[in-house]
Amino acid sequence: MAELKFIKPELNKRTSACCGPAESMLQYANESSVSASLPVLKKNRKAYVTGSLMTDTGAVPVISTDITRSDYWEHVKCRASAFRNTYTIDPGLYAVGSPDKNSDVLVSANYKLSFDALRKALKGISAWILALDTKGINVWCAAGKGTFGTDELIRRISITKLDKVVSHRKIIVPQLGAPGISAHKVLKASGFRVCYGPVRAEDIGPYIASEYMATGEMRTVTFPFIDRLILTPMEINPAMKKYYPWFALITLAVFGLQPGGIFFRGALFGGLPFLLLGLISIFAGALVTPALLPFIPFRSFAVKGWITGMLLVIFSAGFAEIFNQVNTILLIFTYLFFPLASSYIALQFTGSTTFTGMSGVKKELRIGIPLYIGGLILSGLLLSAYKLQQWGVL
Repeated sequence: MAELKFIKPELNKRTSACCGPAESMLQYANESSVSASLPVLKKNRKAYVTGSLMTDTGAVPVISTDITRSDYWEHVKCRASAFRNTYTIDPGLYAVGSPDKNSDVLVSANYKLSFDALRKALKGISAWILALDTKGINVWCAAGKGTFGTDELIRRISITKLDKVVSHRKIIVPQLGAPGISAHKVLKASGFRVCYGPVRAEDIGPYIASEYMATGEMRTVTFPFIDRLILTPMEINPAMKKYYPWFALITLAVFGLQPGGIFFRGALFGGLPFLLLGLISIFAGALVTPALLPFIPFRSFAVKGWITGMLLVIFSAGFAEIFNQVNTILLIFTYLFFPLASSYIALQFTGSTTFTGMSGVKKELRIGIPLYIGGLILSGLLLSAYKLQQWGVL
């Protein structure tokens, strides 16, 4: 199959439109007419904030629906580095266009990548965005962790005095946030009825235009090739920073170690093939496995990663100097350690997918972790045996 799909329960019952007469109590203030009584909005204003909107509860920042080159560069950094850990906006209420008391309220996370996707999708639409404090985590992951949750939504409705900003009592929550939101508790505590919008922000416009009717396509979570590929830097980067330096250091030390000390020539020429195989393992687990996810047999991510790692190690074997040495112990080590490393790295990708459940991940970890630990210990014993054999002890 070409892509993976996970279909959420249908939530597309017709909901009533926002009620209440049109109000003229909201006044738009552009960049040149922001009230002097709003120093907070003027100070440290973000690039995406274009002005402010006066409401019965005070000023609300108006944000742009245009994504700039600077935004796109930030998105790249977010995908490829630890920059994503602090890629946040201030939680609270925002305005898009010129919303009034009858305009829709859309709930998002304060993770800026999620926030940007929503504001971009609202081009030409006047609405309110209520950003929850998810600690900089995207909607779907935050819903699982509890930060995109019932208590935070109720709290944020209260803090922003949303009941005075809009006359209706309806908020639209992204479908992937549903696991963290208890609609009946929100209704009881705040008086606001929760409606579940489409999976993707890009479908918000058609969803609103169809009077809040979601099609089956809007309710279907897909995970196509391009989405999987975009996420791979988030797996490659920590593997290269956290694991590979230690692996390289140990490898060079093992192959350079001689009874008389550590020799650079032995470390370099003996360890180089293994350093290359280490890179291949990371490539197999963090890039090839996610990219080819639907085509690799078996459901388990760990098994998929092991298969990919083993195939690439076999393919690379003919080009590695180590196999010219025809050392049985090193051959066993190679075919044991590197596919397991690929498997472990591939298993980390479960946190980036949209179709794995917590129970499935825990099951894989219960089975996989003992195997990884056992494989690591056995690999260490094999390298020790190789050195003892090299020194003539065995």
